[in-house]
Amino acid sequence: MASLHTLSNGVRVVCDPMPGLETVALSVVAGRGARSEDEARSGWSHLLEHMVFKGAGDRSARDIVEVIEAEGGQINAATGYERTSFQVRALAGGLDLGSAVLADLIQRPTLDPTDLAREKQVVGQEIAEAADTPDDLVFEMAQEAAYEGQPLGRPILGADASLAPATPQDIADWRAALYAPDALVVSVAGAVDEAELLALAERDFGQVRGTGAAPFAEAWFVGGSRTAAKPLEQANLVFLLPTVGVRDDDYFALRLFTEILGGGMASRLFQEAREKRGLAYAVDAYSETYDDQGVLGIFAGCAAKDAAELARVAAGEVMALAARVEDAELARAKAQLKSGLFMARESPLARAEQAAGQVLLFGRILTTAEIARDIDAVTAADLARIGEGLLAPRKAAVSILGPKAALKADDAFRRALLG
Repeated sequence: MASLHTLSNGVRVVCDPMPGLETVALSVVAGRGARSEDEARSGWSHLLEHMVFKGAGDRSARDIVEVIEAEGGQINAATGYERTSFQVRALAGGLDLGSAVLADLIQRPTLDPTDLAREKQVVGQEIAEAADTPDDLVFEMAQEAAYEGQPLGRPILGADASLAPATPQDIADWRAALYAPDALVVSVAGAVDEAELLALAERDFGQVRGTGAAPFAEAWFVGGSRTAAKPLEQANLVFLLPTVGVRDDDYFALRLFTEILGGGMASRLFQEAREKRGLAYAVDAYSETYDDQGVLGIFAGCAAKDAAELARVAAGEVMALAARVEDAELARAKAQLKSGLFMARESPLARAEQAAGQVLLFGRILTTAEIARDIDAVTAADLARIGEGLLAPRKAAVSILGPKAALKADDAFRRALLG
């Protein structure tokens, strides 16, 4: 059973032994990310994540990777809007080394000026690559339309203009704010001994001092359109509607609404848009939930000539589900949601990340029984409330990237859904 501990400086530690495993997963998660940035520092969190791998403690960039891989381990990191995560997977017994390396990355990066100049170029190429990838760019366009002028509306990668002025001292100061102890969770799952973990956590993370970046600024769903005609073979469409956040009591109702709408081959969108009408090969629904709010999204890739019709179908399915859900599809969605969440718990890394996220959000670890109970408690009335919340603001964010004929889907979706 997982246990939660707090070091004297505020760093929280999760220990989740999984008997019978021969591997261990260590995830050190900071509860801050790109949403903590103002416009002038857009992309700094992601740039910092890159920079810590260029050298930390007494290890070079090559040393960091080689020392982990020499012991059969793997090391990685990821930056999101509200979290930054550093991960090590290792064989049993590899926790000592993994903790020491991640502690150096998070607390003692070298931040060499030459490396910083080079890494800005690398991130610039990453930004350019995203701009050249339609099914990446279309999501960035939708996010910008949904949260224009706000941290949630800016790309996590940032922009060349905001990255260029950053100095090593700027990045060092940002590191101290972003990875402060009050925002850190050290989470370990797999072949782990609690006493060993607590000793390592105290050794590697117990001496950090300081307080972090300010709490997330209030965000609000603006809505709008971002469309671009491009000579592509396929139109890429994203429709976003405002909804509840991850802390909301209706969080699982949203997840179930999304599953029924477009979560799999039995979903309404897949059956109506693809199987019945043949309008798209790829069509699905998803939800992105933040600390205080979220969005329900629909993505589709289709022929330009079918884009407007697909938009009307998507809007129609949202309204139909808001009006009525069948008992059988609600039961099926509950089974799918539980299986997805619980299957992930069979992976030590997913389990460590999940526990860290729960601690950052709720200050505790949720049990599988508690999660299953909350999912099973969702009723048709709860889904109706989610549907009402999606439609009541009368706002949508729409992004379209593809042939000019596809741009009609913007107006088609709005007319069908909002009148």
